[in-house]
Amino acid sequence: MNGPVPAARQLAVAALPLELEALMPAPLLLPGESLEAYHVLQQAVFADIAPRSALEWLLAIDIAELSWEIRRYRLLRHALLEDHRQHAIEAALRRIDLAGIAPEFTDHATSHLRQNALSWRSDRTAAHDIEARLATYGFDQQALNLEVFIQTSEIFLMFEGLLIAAQKRRTLLLKDIDRGRNSR
Repeated sequence: MNGPVPAARQLAVAALPLELEALMPAPLLLPGESLEAYHVLQQAVFADIAPRSALEWLLAIDIAELSWEIRRYRLLRHALLEDHRQHAIEAALRRIDLAGIAPEFTDHATSHLRQNALSWRSDRTAAHDIEARLATYGFDQQALNLEVFIQTSEIFLMFEGLLIAAQKRRTLLLKDIDRGRNSR
């Protein structure tokens, strides 16, 4: 069942039998997800599996759904890491800039730190300057990555669990199809 995945336009579209269309759920897409990308993935799965029976079609539909979930979890995990990188920048700046600040100025300095971290995210020049400044204090990319993983460890593990569970379910469904074909 494995092989190269052809480009979207070249996919041999495996047509779902009309009587089974009612059994295929409408895709539940999150804002920003592409219906076209969903259908490309779905058609790639259908073309690769080439379902031969109603049961295989139902399993193929589930495999396509699980494949989309896996894709979604990976993208969300990446977005999580990107988002928390800003927090890691802020935490590093806090260690540098708040050292020795009088308590009455802490709130103002913290507000300024947050603004700098936001600028890091949205302004390439500011990002370069902030990263160079952090590097002079020993906060290199590895130190920032460590901070990101410390901040996200719990939710990152949740995503890893979701990924592993979806991958296991998908593998079991593929084995079910293979077992059914080999028993005939």
